[in-house]
Amino acid sequence: MGKITGFKEYPRASQVSDPVAERVKNYNEFEHTFSKETAKIQGARCMDCGIPFCHGDTGCPVDNYIPEFNDLVYRGHLEAAVENLQSTNNFPEFTGRLCPAPCESACTLGINEPPVAIKAMERFIIDTGFENGWVKPQPPKHLTGKKVAVVGGGPSGMAASQQLTRMGHSVTLFEKNEKIGGLIRFGIPDFKFEKWQIDRRVEQMVAEGLTIKTGVTVGKDILAEELLRDFDAVLLAGGAEVPRDLPIPGRALKGVHFAMEFLPQNNRRNAGIPVQNPISAKGKHVVVIGGGDTGSDCVGTSNRHGAEHITQLELFPMPPLERSPSTPWPYWPMKLRTSSSHEEGAERLWSINTRNFVDDGKGNVKALACVRVEMKAGKFVDIPGSEFEIPAELVLLAMGFVGPVRHGMIEQFEKLGLTLDNRGNVKADFGDHKGAHQTAVEKVFAAGDMRRGQSLIVWAIAEGRKCANAVNNYLLAKKT
Repeated sequence: MGKITGFKEYPRASQVSDPVAERVKNYNEFEHTFSKETAKIQGARCMDCGIPFCHGDTGCPVDNYIPEFNDLVYRGHLEAAVENLQSTNNFPEFTGRLCPAPCESACTLGINEPPVAIKAMERFIIDTGFENGWVKPQPPKHLTGKKVAVVGGGPSGMAASQQLTRMGHSVTLFEKNEKIGGLIRFGIPDFKFEKWQIDRRVEQMVAEGLTIKTGVTVGKDILAEELLRDFDAVLLAGGAEVPRDLPIPGRALKGVHFAMEFLPQNNRRNAGIPVQNPISAKGKHVVVIGGGDTGSDCVGTSNRHGAEHITQLELFPMPPLERSPSTPWPYWPMKLRTSSSHEEGAERLWSINTRNFVDDGKGNVKALACVRVEMKAGKFVDIPGSEFEIPAELVLLAMGFVGPVRHGMIEQFEKLGLTLDNRGNVKADFGDHKGAHQTAVEKVFAAGDMRRGQSLIVWAIAEGRKCANAVNNYLLAKKT
């Protein structure tokens, strides 16, 4: 694929970013899409590797035809590249900006050279498609007369809704928030992904025939049994929204918040939506507990607020600078990753356990009492004499999510026969086989983080697409 000798001739290119000093002044996206010339050269780097490990289980969950679209870009067939990409991914502009790119970790060229810039190529292709008017609504040619309810307007629910609508079913997407998008809209900061891109997709989906009902909480405004009564199938894609807490002394102090209190508030303010009791990092010593992407988003947002100092804590040791032997190619590598938010300013500390939050005497947090830890016999143990305090007027807990909200909708479906797995997720299989994504309640299917637990956007889209196929097969079988 691409140019036969391209991988030998051309180095990997990165997207150009605005300087740190400029980008922290606003919430605009600061990475820029490849030019046509750069994309052509980067497409040429895709080698004729024989077995493209960038596909499938080791690489791309949505099964993008990566060598093919790289070759099409290299040869200048851009409209065909857009058609190719849209055949497997409903929202390439989401993944092209936000996916950590497991496909690149599995790239054959990546064994001994920087891998093909697959993520940036995906972004270039879909941005080019929108610029040229090649991304259009795809309404169904025939209607089946079947009604499907999709609960949850994140990327999984969006993908499932779009696929089922295009298959000819009458789909209603229920979302409890004021707009759809899930964590992409209300969790991920605007400087990583501007939200007009979701609105653009909403227009497309509505034009295809999708009905969207926002501000509706299933389990409260509409009951589970009502969905089963009024629809031929129900698809649950509500996400894994329960955050992991840190129940240590001082947790109730003012100034200690979940990341998902802080980040959605900021996104709503940027969108002009009124927010009560806004959380501000301006002029404060901020401590982020949790070293993942959500923690990184808290760092970038706090920098834009004008924080005095930001410290990010991680319980685990610092990963190696290069791929660890425990995660050999083509698997996702365990290694140190420095995000754009870290580049903007933050002190990162590893192997740190927080013992308690320190009270300023007025009910506000003023510091964290911490201790350094090490791993012994598979457990974290304190290192004697390593205790210390970190000043903190704002603490953000970004330690991941433990599962879907059980109260309300899930409890109601449980009474109707729904079962959960040992992690509290809705129990259903993943895949394309018969019975995949179907729960213990015949008409109810599950996809996304609500089924698999906290995961990546690309997995959410893959789950939504596969679940849509399962629902479609179920409805067609019922029709006959």
